[in-house]
Order: sequence, then structure tokens, then C-alpha cells
Amino acid sequence: MTLIVFLVVIALAFEYINGFHDAANAIATSVATKVLTARQAVTLAACCDLMGAMAGTAVAKTIAEGLVDINFVSLNTIMCSLLAAIIWNLLTWWLGLPSSSSHALIGGLCGATLASANNNWAVIKWSVENPVTHHMQGLYHKVVVPMFVSPVFGTLVGFAFMGLIIFLIRKWRPVRVNSFFGKVQILSAAWMSFGHGMNDAQKTMGIIALTLYTGTKAGALAGLPPFLSFLETPNFEISTWIKATCALVMAGGIATGGWRIIKTMGTKLVRLQPVHGFAAQTTAAAVIQVGSLWGMPLSTTHVISTSIMGVGATKRLNAVKWSLMGRIVWAWVLTIPVTGFLGYFLAKCFAVIK
Repeated sequence: MTLIVFLVVIALAFEYINGFHDAANAIATSVATKVLTARQAVTLAACCDLMGAMAGTAVAKTIAEGLVDINFVSLNTIMCSLLAAIIWNLLTWWLGLPSSSSHALIGGLCGATLASANNNWAVIKWSVENPVTHHMQGLYHKVVVPMFVSPVFGTLVGFAFMGLIIFLIRKWRPVRVNSFFGKVQILSAAWMSFGHGMNDAQKTMGIIALTLYTGTKAGALAGLPPFLSFLETPNFEISTWIKATCALVMAGGIATGGWRIIKTMGTKLVRLQPVHGFAAQTTAAAVIQVGSLWGMPLSTTHVISTSIMGVGATKRLNAVKWSLMGRIVWAWVLTIPVTGFLGYFLAKCFAVIK
């Protein structure tokens, strides 16, 4: 029971870190274009993330049971995967690099599960068919393909959408453009934050549900007093209290910071005006919303970064600071391998200690 409580606390710590790490992506452009103050943007993001986190469970189910064989997942496995993700998130946050918390968690879970299964690669669900819907799922379809496709979509759609806006407002005066898009960018920021909550908050929901299911199966939750009976999870499910807790914790994380990432995303990558911020946020929100409905744990970092890049490229190609974008891409590429190794290494260390 003590270990389960500890794991839930770690999972919520990851959610909190995710709040001030990834949620900054959703509000960075609003702050950079001076449409919202930092305090206003954080408040908006916290509220909309809270609502988004309560809106579904498709991504949570993918994280919990769609990527690895849960029969080989122990409580130690979950602990190591969370620790690996937290270590990577804190490192990239300190460096000011908007890496993916989603992929950090996925890499840690796959690496730790592989170690728990004594290097049996069959425990990784690479590509499987859902027996009910007959849709293909697994690491390849739900993570790898979206990892490459969503940034491409973000770039191309951002470029095309911004081009369409430029055509439609070509006769507007600059004052009118800034005034109009300064207002509607608040709506796009709200939608982006809602999408972030609907996708990112669900990842920790899945981990907590998997922890309780694993603990129940191992008998660690047997004999609980009646007021704690809600913790027992004989059949895998995402309870309402899990969704509410994760949503509130992520909102708290958003409210405490994220300024390093805001600075990188909103000011260093490309100089933005309200119209550009609106186009980038709307593009990213649409892509993330579709991914959430399909149960794909997308990286909001990847999508908003490439949306900003696509929008910025409509000004001129050298408006985007490609050298900085190169550093960000390297963080993306390394996230799953590094956290997979960390999860694997930590799981092997705990096995030796045990």
C-alpha cells in the first residue's frame, strides 16, 4: 500500500511538472504578442486545461494498456518509468528546451517494462489490431507515426493557414489587424489549452489507473477500509476521481511557472504578432484535438513548435531561427531513446537492490 501511494504521488509530481513544462507551449505565443499578460495567460491556461482534462479518456487508455503488455508491468516498473520521465523533463526544462513530456513517459514505460520482462521485446506492443474496432494500434501507430506526421502537419497547415489569412486581410490596415487578432487570439489560446489538457493530462491518468490495477492484481490493496475501497481496480478503468485529481494538479503546475519555455517558444524561435500567434495556436489546437479523439498521445511541444515555424516562414524563411529549431529537434529525437534507457537502467538497478 505504501508503494502504491508513493507511485501515485510521483505520478502527480510528473503531472505537476508537465503543467509548468508543456503547458507553457499553449500560452507562449499569447504572452509573446502581448495579447495577454503572463498572469492572465497562466490563469486562462489553467482553467481551460482543467476542462480539457475532464473531456475524455482515449489517450489515457492508450498509455495504460495500448503500448506494453500490462502482465509484465509491476509497481517497480511504473516507478522507474515515472522517474525516467521526470529526470528528462527537469533536464530539458532547465536547458529551456521544449521537449515532449508525452514521449518521455512513453519511453520510460517501454524501457522499464522491457527490463521487467528480462529483455523480451514481445512485451512492447509495436503493431496490433484492436479486436473490437479492428483499428490498428500500438507503439508504431499511436506514437511513432504521429510523432513524425503531426509536426509535418503543424508546419504545412500553419504555413497554409497563415497564407490564407494574409490573403483575406491584405486590404486591412495594420491597426485593425492587430486589434482584431489580439482579441481572437485569446480564443485560440483557450482552445490550445483545452486541447493540451485533453491530451497531456490523460497520460498521467493512464499511469495512475495502471498503478491501481497492478496493485489490485498483486493483492497490495487487499483489506482496505471501506472509505478507501474506491482505490481497488479489479478491471482497468479511468475513474472520475483520477481525472479530477490529475486535472487539478496540472492546473496547479501551470499556475507556478513555465517562463523558460515561454521565452524560448514565444520570443526566441520567431518574432510574432497577434495574427501569427492566432494562426499558430489555431493550427496546433486543431491537430491536437484530432489526435486526442483518436487516442494518440501527441506531443503538444512538437505541434506548436512546428506550427510557429510554419507560420513564421510565411514572413520569410530566415525569420525562423533554424539553429534554435535544430536544438529543439535534437531534444525531440533523443527523448524516447534516452528515457527508454533511463527506465531500463533504473528498473535493472531496483531489481538488483531488491
